[in-house]
Amino acid sequence: MKKINRREFLKYQATSLACLAGSSLIMSPAIAGSGTTTKTNTMPDIAVARGSAENAVRAAINMLGGMEAFVKEGQRVVIKPNMSFASGPESAANTHPEVVRTIAAMCREAGAARVLVLDNPLSPAERCLELSGIREACADIDRDMVHTVSSRGRFTEVTIENAETLKSTEVMREVLASDVLIAAPVAKSHSGAGVSLSMKGMMGLIYNRRVLHRLDLHAAIVDLASLLKADLTVIDATRVLSTGGPGGPGKVLKPDTIIASTDMVAADAYAVSAFEWYGRKYTPDQVKHVRLAHQRGLGRMDIENLDVKEIAA
Repeated sequence: MKKINRREFLKYQATSLACLAGSSLIMSPAIAGSGTTTKTNTMPDIAVARGSAENAVRAAINMLGGMEAFVKEGQRVVIKPNMSFASGPESAANTHPEVVRTIAAMCREAGAARVLVLDNPLSPAERCLELSGIREACADIDRDMVHTVSSRGRFTEVTIENAETLKSTEVMREVLASDVLIAAPVAKSHSGAGVSLSMKGMMGLIYNRRVLHRLDLHAAIVDLASLLKADLTVIDATRVLSTGGPGGPGKVLKPDTIIASTDMVAADAYAVSAFEWYGRKYTPDQVKHVRLAHQRGLGRMDIENLDVKEIAA
């Protein structure tokens, strides 16, 4: 079957919905990743950079071939940070604004026609935009770049193929219309999922995230990650909310670290193993959704067998 990109899928679905309204037969064969990247033998599986936010983001992405390996001239990019809580960078509940700004700037430098920073917030939208600092940080690139999306009319119902528990969900139209999806979560603990990293963060791109909590949350996270599979994952571990997540307050570590990978599972697995959570260390297989994603072939949690490159930025 020929793969189609997100924009082609949206056009196809809009036509199909007119004929098959309410049908469960509408499939989404290629939402999961645009297929724009080609990993070479010189690129690590996981790139880890330590230093200031901007320097570390640029260094980590450059180890993977630079943003040009992911974003081509004229493409539409969606960046998904954590921007869901009405709190500042020091709380570590949201992605650091400099991390988001640097990713957006690199996308523009690579020739992106449009870059959108999107999240469906849990706290009042305007307070999230203001206190997170992300809108202000990106304003000099494009004042219309950063948005919260919560109106149901801006989401489209999508069937998730081969799902175990989350059979369908409503996804932001802007995501379906994009060519490149970049996950940019902050590394933080989560009372229900254990940790909130790139896979868990995809819940901020759907309309009804609460339904996942009524299912097997871990299995539903994996189902969603099979649909919304980022082309590039950049985990913000400049600060780590190691307890009290997802909204805090809690214990905030400051490892000044950025983790980048084309593999969401590998990036999450590295973050699990690299930092202290709830006062102790864990292995990736101890986080159920990371283990399930590995078992279902969405990526690899066996980081000891992967090529991990670490540098000081």
